[in-house]
Amino acid sequence: MSEVVRTTEQFDLVVIGGGPGGYGAALYAASAGMNVALVERDALGGTCLNRGCIPAKAFLETASVYRHVAHASEFGIESSSPAVNFATTQARKRKIVDGLVKGIGGMCKARKVTVFNGTGSLGANRTVAVTLADGSSATIQGAHVILAAGSVPRTIPGFDRGGPIMTSDEVLDLEHVPARVAVIGGGAIGCEFASTFADLGATVTILEGLPKILPGLDTDVANVVVKSFKKKNIDIRTGVAVKSHAPTASGGTVVTFGEGETLEVDAVVVSVGRRPYADLLGLTGTGVVVTDRGFVDVDPWCRTNEPGVYAVGDLINTPQLAHVAYAEAILAVKHMLGEDPLPIAYDRVPWAIYCHPEVAWAGPGEDAAKAAGLDVVVAKHQFRANSRAQILGEIDGLVKIVAKKNADGTAGQILGVHMVGPWVTEQLSGGYLAVNWEATVAEVAEFIQPHPSLSELFGETVLSMTGRSLNA
Repeated sequence: MSEVVRTTEQFDLVVIGGGPGGYGAALYAASAGMNVALVERDALGGTCLNRGCIPAKAFLETASVYRHVAHASEFGIESSSPAVNFATTQARKRKIVDGLVKGIGGMCKARKVTVFNGTGSLGANRTVAVTLADGSSATIQGAHVILAAGSVPRTIPGFDRGGPIMTSDEVLDLEHVPARVAVIGGGAIGCEFASTFADLGATVTILEGLPKILPGLDTDVANVVVKSFKKKNIDIRTGVAVKSHAPTASGGTVVTFGEGETLEVDAVVVSVGRRPYADLLGLTGTGVVVTDRGFVDVDPWCRTNEPGVYAVGDLINTPQLAHVAYAEAILAVKHMLGEDPLPIAYDRVPWAIYCHPEVAWAGPGEDAAKAAGLDVVVAKHQFRANSRAQILGEIDGLVKIVAKKNADGTAGQILGVHMVGPWVTEQLSGGYLAVNWEATVAEVAEFIQPHPSLSELFGETVLSMTGRSLNA
């Protein structure tokens, strides 16, 4: 702001945090006619735009281009061996991020959202004290408040940030591709970084404490990723605890893990999840409850225990996904407007992992459905039989559908759709709609899929569950 207002300003809604949940709430509320203030201590867009989803996917796209060039001769295109100029990759990433950040600022201005560049602290009566970036302060009050302070990377003892030790924040600022990389954590974020650096020529080792990488995924889907990673020569070590590391004179470090095993690398990416960032929210004099794990406690409509105060996004114990934060922002605004919205069905939200091969799903996998006591029918078909996948040269992967078993043994309601393979993050929408509309196999089988297309495999997998099929 060019001028600091020191008297208390009144708003219909004050939002603390400018990430997807925060700016999403501000823009949605403003479009509904509310007078909105948005408080953000860093850049608009939050972790997702500045240090998460967007820059990480920009890196993954660079890796994709590298793969295409490396295999161009298979398509009849003769080219020299590709080389990586990661400084150019960084510059491209920054241009994308900067443009999107400016875009959010422009939308806020167009919708007359008042943006405070500072740190917001919530007190009693929905009053927010803002310590502005220029050192001055302002006090604002909302008829409603949304807390959307987001999250920060978790760390592990003995692996403080600095030098070769990085979290997802620091790794996104690299100007080169390290020759040898250890990724601690085999979850979604860890696998995305492992995939990126392996495709760009690094020697990559994943160190995961659990028995398998990508825990929680349907087993058939996870197995495809594991096989593909092994083709990339990614060394996957599961069931190992990381103990310590010792820096080397060359600027790298030696990681000790498991039963005294060691691994010398040039960079370590600590990817063990994120923790909610309620640290600076104040909350003194309010009924807002922060749990032992650091999450703000909310009800199904994202309401805290303080009247008129809501919390969304990574700050609450729901899936840490930007699109879930958007949905929670919309839910909270609709609720405060008295529109009686339905709570979010978190067990049916869409998930996407952008490693190569990509993973996407909605609803329970086969094992989870059976563990819940459901009697199910399952069908799965490989992309290697799909004409478009063969044209692309991307045949690793499958579509798997989990449906309720009817009393007569036929497949009924579609419970889960799980995909791994080329561009499945762009193909999930049909499966997501089927799951959330509680559609049956018979209903979805009536819909026509374009040919040739990757999405055809979803339609053919459903069709096969009717007892009849074409190609699948």
